[in-house]
Amino acid sequence: MTGVGLRDRVLALLRDAAVVYAGTGWQARFATAARDVDGPLRVALAGRVKAGKSTLLNALVGEAVAATDAGECTRIVTEYGYGPQDAVLGVPQSPAAGGDADPGPPLSLCREDGRVRVDLGGSPPEQFGRLVVTVPNQRLQGLTIIDTPGLASLSGELGAGTQRFLTEGTADAGAPDAVLYLLRHLHVTDLDFLQAFRDPAARRVPPVNALGVLARADELGGGRGDALELAARLAAGYGQEPALRPFVQTVVPVAGLLAEASVLLTAADFADLRALAGTPPAVTDALLLSADRFRVPRRSVPVGPDRRAELLVRLGLFGVRWSLEALRRGRVSDPEGLRTGLSEVSGLDGLRRVLAAQITGRREVLKADAALRLVRTAVTEQERPGARRLAAVAERLSLGAHDFQELRLLNDLRLGLVDAHDDLRRRAERLLGAAGGDLPDRLGLPADTPVAQQRDRLLVEHETWQRLAADPLTPPSLRRACEVVLRSLQGFHRGLAADPSPRAVRAAVPQRPGEP
Repeated sequence: MTGVGLRDRVLALLRDAAVVYAGTGWQARFATAARDVDGPLRVALAGRVKAGKSTLLNALVGEAVAATDAGECTRIVTEYGYGPQDAVLGVPQSPAAGGDADPGPPLSLCREDGRVRVDLGGSPPEQFGRLVVTVPNQRLQGLTIIDTPGLASLSGELGAGTQRFLTEGTADAGAPDAVLYLLRHLHVTDLDFLQAFRDPAARRVPPVNALGVLARADELGGGRGDALELAARLAAGYGQEPALRPFVQTVVPVAGLLAEASVLLTAADFADLRALAGTPPAVTDALLLSADRFRVPRRSVPVGPDRRAELLVRLGLFGVRWSLEALRRGRVSDPEGLRTGLSEVSGLDGLRRVLAAQITGRREVLKADAALRLVRTAVTEQERPGARRLAAVAERLSLGAHDFQELRLLNDLRLGLVDAHDDLRRRAERLLGAAGGDLPDRLGLPADTPVAQQRDRLLVEHETWQRLAADPLTPPSLRRACEVVLRSLQGFHRGLAADPSPRAVRAAVPQRPGEP
């Protein structure tokens, strides 16, 4: 029911809701939600100041579209989407409810030194509610990535504005469908912000739609050689941290600067790195003790101090060290090989896999789920004639598709609403797709596991959850969870029998009788 049938039913519900709530502020929000059903998936980047949001955005997009300095545009919520040509639109603060936003003063967008730059034309940043930037970038087809001002900034209003946008959205654009929350370490400011999503009924972005990113992973431990291994262990711990679990589905470590360099590294950068790699390690090791040492003029070094400073901006000390070692050991021999290596070691590839499995791969159901949650929120906050009927329709749609039930159970597991011990809870989350949507991911097996072994593991899981569901001592919340997990397992078993390809197995979860 995640195809055309669900889309049409959700759109009909939103149109009905707009009629029921005509003359109220909800009418415009329902109209926006109806437009958004077929719109691009909206993913917001959030985090404290200097968490590395813009750097990560550039890495995900594959070009320098977002400013990484502390300029004017970093103080404005900025959406980056696909368009046939470079363009920017400034949306003024508080557009009139129910109408299209006034485009505001003309802005300009240009490309300088390989970076996209927005010129506000002398207008103060406070004049804009958000900026909408479009570029002809194929990675942005069907996807809008939203850069938000840092929390806990010097301007308290900037942080408050980010929080309002992520929890309430805007009248003309709605709230984001998913959030990547960037952490450098678990700070009280992060938890204070994430508390805004505590109420499961009112939240716009439930935990299953939110991913934590342990950003700037290469800087841990002072950028020491095992920084990325340390980051991986820390991210795994954060993913199970009781204070963080209710807010994000998982935590992924990423070295943002290395990730950005994997797409922005130039031929000149590679030539400088190769020249440094040809220098005796004793010379470069002494330079790499600190950023100041690396920039000091040295006659014995074939790369000048200005170019070395550029490498620091591009890669950081950790990235330069890693690149020199990769070149000396022969692991890379050309710019493309180095870019590929940086992407892998940075964690960018892993983040993209998680995004594909947990967010973009669930686009249809996330869009529908957001619409149904909006209807339920309106009914809860403002009673109107016909409102209860809307809530009943939303509930029937939510209960009628197994994808919705998986999402609901994943949220309940993250929120601690299922009476299960930690090992069983983690096992259920994995089977529901928390580690990836393909069957080997769900079963905790390598991607190349033979079909016969996948089938054997499926049978073991089915017997385990069936026994648990039949045990009279199983708590009611866990028994309901067992029913959802068992239905997923049954669908995968049928998928393996019909077609063992991952795509076919993922799509094989059965629908309820009467569903299209």
